[in-house]
Amino acid sequence: MIININTNKREEFVDITDKIAQIIKKNSIEKGIVYIFVKHTTAGITINENADPDVVKDIIKTMDEVIPYKNNYSHAEGNSHAHIKASLLGLSVSVPFNNKEMLLGTWQSIYFCEFDGPRKRKVVISLIESECLK
Repeated sequence: MIININTNKREEFVDITDKIAQIIKKNSIEKGIVYIFVKHTTAGITINENADPDVVKDIIKTMDEVIPYKNNYSHAEGNSHAHIKASLLGLSVSVPFNNKEMLLGTWQSIYFCEFDGPRKRKVVISLIESECLK
């Protein structure tokens, strides 16, 4: 299954937890693992706090301090910062689910991380059935 995401800023985190939860609920698999994969080299994915939006702002700010937008990079397209950030966060996460509910922690959400927007993006969602969850 594919989730389409339209980003609005050069860098932003988009909470996609509810979209993934809807996919799980509509599927016949009761328990297993949802695998979420980003199909882009200038975007990533992470799981982090959802209660305080300042956490996401702080992550973006700190990444910009460590990996600035402009820094005499060699890549001709001018988006090396985005490639580096995506590589550091990673392009996939896996979350177990049981009774069609993701087993995320109380304050956890799944964020699509845009580093080269605004753009139209695609995220691949795979459900893997597993009997190991109780």
